[in-house]
Amino acid sequence: MEPYYYSHMNKQHQRIYQVMKSGLESLSQSFDVPRIAGGELSDIFNKLRLDCPEIFYASTFRYSFYEDSTLLKIKPVYLFEKNKIKEHQLAMKTRVEKLARVVKDKSDWEKEQYIHDFICENVSYDKLKKQYSHEIIGPLGQGVGVCEGIAKSVKILCDQLSIPCIVVISENNPDKNIKYRHAWNVIQVSGVWYHLDATFDNTLGKKEVRYDYFNLDDKSIFKDHEPLIYKAPACNEDNHFYYKEKKLSFTKKEDVAKRCQQAVKKGKVLTFHWRGGYLTKAVLEELLQIIAGAAKEKNRHSQISINWQQAVIRVKFMEEQMEDSVKMEDAYEEENEAVSVQESLG
Repeated sequence: MEPYYYSHMNKQHQRIYQVMKSGLESLSQSFDVPRIAGGELSDIFNKLRLDCPEIFYASTFRYSFYEDSTLLKIKPVYLFEKNKIKEHQLAMKTRVEKLARVVKDKSDWEKEQYIHDFICENVSYDKLKKQYSHEIIGPLGQGVGVCEGIAKSVKILCDQLSIPCIVVISENNPDKNIKYRHAWNVIQVSGVWYHLDATFDNTLGKKEVRYDYFNLDDKSIFKDHEPLIYKAPACNEDNHFYYKEKKLSFTKKEDVAKRCQQAVKKGKVLTFHWRGGYLTKAVLEELLQIIAGAAKEKNRHSQISINWQQAVIRVKFMEEQMEDSVKMEDAYEEENEAVSVQESLG
């Protein structure tokens, strides 16, 4: 698959992209490109790094030019010295190949779930936002990352397994207390594009792996994600949404009651998606009564967590004497907490 962002550039930008890529891959201290505006240059550099997560060692660049020149001199800013970069490159290549080998003969959907689960089970959100956490070296090398590093890690594993995958970026929105841009993936399964946000599922899954953001369509993802900075393929279907695929997406209240009774009996946590119309307060109240009723039948109490925007409800049935509880979840929690940590550090 031709790199996504590269394929949507004009010819001049593609030429600059190719020179940049070649220069960064050869670890050049400087190289010349045709002279264009600084904003366009930054745009090409950013898109190159989204297309090529393996270029994890160049964080930014500087440039200079003579007034009458038709060329710009690019000077990359590398995170490590040359020998260290080569050492990290080998380690990352080996790591990616080893991880991908486990599922090379599986279906694309199974490969995607494997990648998603690896992130959720093995990567912690880096609240201090260290530089390497924005690159694959954070999640795949150190077990920590922020949304950008996580999305790039998903992409490089998808690349290794020949699954079309794009890193997408949304704008910040201070009015909603979203102070940073957010990154996730758009991924193609069975010829159809879907949104996959492993960072948000990582944030929600404190006690088990969550799939609230596994293969969403545009309508669903943008209920709690800001608009994209760069255009991505349309995601118009939700046929491979995780809870739908696993028959945990309910349209009838009697189905919720039945699955709750099964979960109480087996002593298991039940996480399900509601798609029987909008999850209004009235509908939620009915669902909570159904859950409480199933718990009461077996002398249990319920602990409930609700991802309201995505209409996903997690229920744990407890034997201990305690009050039934309901908690509203926020997938932006880690990033918002990271903001406060950053601010406290001055």
